[in-house]
Amino acid sequence: MKNLQVHIDQHSGFCFGVVYAIEMAEEILDEQGYLYCLGDIVHNDEEVRRLTEKGLRIINHEELKSLYNEKVLIRAHGEPPSTYELSIQNNLTLIDASCPVVLKLQNRIKNSFDKEETIYIYGKHGHAEVIGLLGQTNNKAVVFQDIAELDIKSMPKNITLYSQTTKSTDKFYEINEVLRENGITVRTNDTICRQVSNRDKELRDFAERFDRIVFVSGTKSSNGKVLYNVCKEKNPNTYFVSNPDQIENDWFEQNETIGICGATSTPMWLMEQVKERILTF
Repeated sequence: MKNLQVHIDQHSGFCFGVVYAIEMAEEILDEQGYLYCLGDIVHNDEEVRRLTEKGLRIINHEELKSLYNEKVLIRAHGEPPSTYELSIQNNLTLIDASCPVVLKLQNRIKNSFDKEETIYIYGKHGHAEVIGLLGQTNNKAVVFQDIAELDIKSMPKNITLYSQTTKSTDKFYEINEVLRENGITVRTNDTICRQVSNRDKELRDFAERFDRIVFVSGTKSSNGKVLYNVCKEKNPNTYFVSNPDQIENDWFEQNETIGICGATSTPMWLMEQVKERILTF
């Protein structure tokens, strides 16, 4: 045995939006034994597997078109207006677990679009939340996930800028600065969720306190990739895992301290399993 001291970051784990969606799903699953969900309820394969075993049925937008007279969960990421229109046509009952922060952002973007503002969204292409945001603009907003994608010289001189809620605050303001330095007037809307962005600073502090960090996240989680890099920057001895089986004994030396943390889509029970695995070494 290596006598490892293992600690779980108590600030890690599901954000309130994900907790809300999963609680709603579990309540209906307990009542009727099954529930349709439009897309993965959370970007974590282990949690999705747990819920599908309880009766959650994950469907995509194409499958939704041929579904009638059923209950369908809208996950925390939110949906574009077209999903709500289809639900009326197909007599679907939507269990709307859209995160309140995302809904507020959707409304703000819709108001900007109605005012005919030129909208840019800093976010991941194809991400569920971003698709919902784009839908508020009839897909006319410009989405970019890196400023290098933009041809700044040919951009409009006045834009309205929004961000996906889980993006890096520092990066968002760096983008603002670059655009302004290039003579673009930016109407900035800081729409990044503070529960998520505050974890950035918390994890920087956490990562420095241990010899090694094990970061637990699903590979589909955008937030997970951002927070993993935050940890890696502060502690080069940081490892990314999605489940306990991926942990290797030779990562650790005798008597080391190990910190376990994760994304806003990482369940606490999974981090507990990771801890149990490490303690067997």
